[in-house]
Amino acid sequence: MSRIISGFADNLTLAVPKTGTRPTSDRVREALFSSLDARDEITGRRVLDLYAGTGGLGLEAASRGAASVVLVEKAPAAAKALRKNVDAVVGRAPAGKAPRVDVVAQPVRSYLAGGAGLVDLVFFDPPYELSAAELAADLEALLPSLAEEALVVVERASRDGEPGWPDGLTLDARKSYGDTTVWFATRDA
Repeated sequence: MSRIISGFADNLTLAVPKTGTRPTSDRVREALFSSLDARDEITGRRVLDLYAGTGGLGLEAASRGAASVVLVEKAPAAAKALRKNVDAVVGRAPAGKAPRVDVVAQPVRSYLAGGAGLVDLVFFDPPYELSAAELAADLEALLPSLAEEALVVVERASRDGEPGWPDGLTLDARKSYGDTTVWFATRDA
């Protein structure tokens, strides 16, 4: 079961397709968002959730005060679940205060190549089988969309090691939660 942990959509259960996604555990999501809240990285931010799956990360940010969220997912079943989850989360927003949340059903690289617009916070939670070279290429393609001092959060299996950061991104922090590691990188000013 995947759910929203806090904010206006607190405790809302998210739809999850039967196969093809790996939702971030509540434990990891709670720790991640505690860290982001402490850094004041959510409220009013433009958020991009790549390889969104069920949308748990991006929708958690929406529930906690992000100004806008774009969820990018190419798998048709996941995109269908995303749309259902977006409707449920936005439906819980206080009157006149719903964030803008868009679902983009296409591959991450083609979305980024088309010009994603400037974003402040990026969740990058690709399938664990995505190779280090593909991850590095996606991070490189992301650079033109990053606002000054944007934060990029990459979730990977701990066994995969640190991502290859392109010029323009600098590792800021690393946090491990069992077999999951979350990497924080900032856009160089």
